[in-house]
Amino acid sequence: MTTKLDGDLKREVTIGGHAYTVTLSPTGFTLAMKGRRKGLELKWNDLVNGEAALATALNASLTANLVPKEDKALAKRKATR
Repeated sequence: MTTKLDGDLKREVTIGGHAYTVTLSPTGFTLAMKGRRKGLELKWNDLVNGEAALATALNASLTANLVPKEDKALAKRKATR
């Protein structure tokens, strides 16, 4: 038996050695760097609507600021070489 999701549920996950917070809510989910408010946000409705879900996921992945600062600096150095 499953439990209905009535409020927000937050959990910490480690991805690539960095801490992130996943927030599940009745409307969707958010993945953000730990200690940050903004991040990748997807609505459940967008996720299950086929092509609209793909476009939403792509847009969110391109605009979300989920890369830790030290990784950004490393990526910049590699790009300028």
